[in-house]
Amino acid sequence: MSGEKPVFLTGSLFRHIAVMSLTSSVGLIAIFAVDFIDMIFISMLGKAELAAAVGFAGAILFFTTSFGIGISIAAGALVSQAIGSGDQELLRRRAGTALVYGVVFGAIFAAMVWAYLTPLAQMMGASGETLTMSVLYLSIIVPSLPFLLIGMVGMALLRAFGDAKRAMWATIAGGVVNAVLDPILIFGLNMELAGAAWASVAARMTIAFVALYPIFKYHSGIARPNLSDLRLDLMPIMAIAIPAILTQMATPVGQAFVTRSMAAFGEGAVAGMAITARITPLAFGVLFALSGTIGPIIGQNFGAGQHDRVRQAFKEGVLFTLIYVILATVALYFLRAPIAELFQADGVARSLVYLFCGPLALAFFFNGVIFVGNASFNNLGHPFYSTWINWGRNTLGTIPLVYLGGLWYGPAGVLVGAAFGGILFAAITWFLALKVMAQQEDIKPADKGFQRHARLMSLFHNRR
Repeated sequence: MSGEKPVFLTGSLFRHIAVMSLTSSVGLIAIFAVDFIDMIFISMLGKAELAAAVGFAGAILFFTTSFGIGISIAAGALVSQAIGSGDQELLRRRAGTALVYGVVFGAIFAAMVWAYLTPLAQMMGASGETLTMSVLYLSIIVPSLPFLLIGMVGMALLRAFGDAKRAMWATIAGGVVNAVLDPILIFGLNMELAGAAWASVAARMTIAFVALYPIFKYHSGIARPNLSDLRLDLMPIMAIAIPAILTQMATPVGQAFVTRSMAAFGEGAVAGMAITARITPLAFGVLFALSGTIGPIIGQNFGAGQHDRVRQAFKEGVLFTLIYVILATVALYFLRAPIAELFQADGVARSLVYLFCGPLALAFFFNGVIFVGNASFNNLGHPFYSTWINWGRNTLGTIPLVYLGGLWYGPAGVLVGAAFGGILFAAITWFLALKVMAQQEDIKPADKGFQRHARLMSLFHNRR
């Protein structure tokens, strides 16, 4: 097979970012749209406890998805750097070992979560019939985590190759399967919440297959790793995966606190929060895609030593974020009434939907800056910066504001506190990202910190 070409080393960076993000987001939004439709179908059943159960379950599923994101970040970063350096053998080997580690660790993590579903749901604030429904929903979905890991790593590899289109088709395929099965299982077979869960499992299996197939057919493929390969690549993969997983885990921790705080105001408030949780990735799916697509752009240029383009990619990513958030917020404002009607939201649930679809959505810009910064840290050899930023954002930047907001202004205060906690940490992210890029540009063999840097970089460029 022909070698992979580093497609991001030339051309307009803004164009690369826009094309990759918009293309990848089509697939992501397809999945988010299915979750959105799930919520509509469940709302149509007319049972508030089912909508609340999805809200509680969603907070726990954040943990399992975050684990997968961490592994996929490691795979994408290491392979994109190998492509930038021109080492085909290295990229095939690391693609294989990342996939194996993802499936093995994903299965172990899924088993741990599955064993403690009831206590975890109770920690979120679920009780009574809502608790029963949450555990039922999760007990079906959680064991499918290894399939999700295969799909996520496969899509990360496709994006590292610059093939966002085929990564997009993987998620679209999963979305189509989910959308077709939802009404059949939920209404046709009268399975209600369990039907939605089984449809999601089928979607995950579809994504796994469609993501892996083009890697072998159109790209360099994945080397079958032996024990020596697995030992050799364990440290480079874990050097990125562990901090990346810890980074991603911060979000569900913050979301868990928000969910529990909202639960104090009743099932209507939790249902309203669940609706906004479904709207968020649908409205800002392009920025979720940006967090995964800008990494390979930075990684390839870093691997090729083009530091000026690394810095420019970061700035263009922030500019793209600003433009997109403004446009998305305007759209949400004009659609706020139809959205509320679609979910048959009333009372506190309706007020929360209106609040989110107003100017509050502008606050997502700060999350976008953190996304771009974290991608930069992961691909420039400082993955723990991402960990510190995300944990700070989801603890110090969430818990005090959510607590005080709920105490003073009720459910609306919880939502506002959660949104505005990102301002300070977006500023810290910007400062740290520019500092890291400056350090990479200035490092010379004679520099005092060169040896420490060289040891760290050896984790990312280790060869046989």
